[in-house]
Amino acid sequence: MPYPVASAFPPRSLRTMVTRPIKDVIASEVVALFNDRSRGEKPVVRRPDGLFGPQAVAWRVHGDVTSMMVGGVAGLLLQMLHPAVLAGVWDHSNFRADMHGRLRRTARFIALTTYGGRPEAEATIARVSAIHNRVRGTLQDGRAYAANDPALLAWVHVTEATSFLDAWMRYGEPRMSAVDQDRYFQEMARIAVALGADPVPRTRSEARELIRRTRPALVCDARTREVARLVLTQQAPHVMAEPLQALTMQAGVDLLPSWARQMHRLAMPSLSRPLVRVGTLGIARTLRWAFQ
Repeated sequence: MPYPVASAFPPRSLRTMVTRPIKDVIASEVVALFNDRSRGEKPVVRRPDGLFGPQAVAWRVHGDVTSMMVGGVAGLLLQMLHPAVLAGVWDHSNFRADMHGRLRRTARFIALTTYGGRPEAEATIARVSAIHNRVRGTLQDGRAYAANDPALLAWVHVTEATSFLDAWMRYGEPRMSAVDQDRYFQEMARIAVALGADPVPRTRSEARELIRRTRPALVCDARTREVARLVLTQQAPHVMAEPLQALTMQAGVDLLPSWARQMHRLAMPSLSRPLVRVGTLGIARTLRWAFQ
């Protein structure tokens, strides 16, 4: 009869006792980052009766915390290159005093429309549309702008969707099929149409074409650079989150198309890119582990 051999790993119950508190702390910090407890916000419960459902590509793309943060930074930097989008934010929001709040509200909109029940999702879309209807003004060159302009809504939509998908493919699913990429744009088109955007891309190639056609209208001036500075240097919610936030911001800049980095004058040394990507991938894996 063979001698019993000691396991190379502690018993599962002991491992659980050690790792569970660590997971709980990490998950709690992330939940607090995206939910304003002072307003009674709680994590959005995933419901199968929403706009999409568990089989949707959006469920897996939007369910990854790290890639959504990275994609959110890149998307915002792209959006601000459009003078009318920038003016709407500059003239009608308190982003300079509450940048984190703005990013958190955007994240909550994505969560509610992706995972919430249909009534929740539709109410959220209606609320955002009502806000857009009140935002209008005049650009520095005298042209009028309105946040509910279908073309502006299309630019905001395509930059967000493209950035979220690109971040997911870089840090979550590098071999994502072209079919699923197109499915993602088809799914996101439902939100864009409901908000009043036009034109709305329904494939990856249509999204690239919309960005290409919009590029001549993009500008990077002193106000654009000020917004980018505020986005990239915002104070972390607490000291422990500072390294995570700094790396997320660098990963967001790295995700930008080269032409957008050049417009923003955001240099990304080639030697630093592998370090940023490896570090961000490490964070992504840690957060996935914590939320298992």
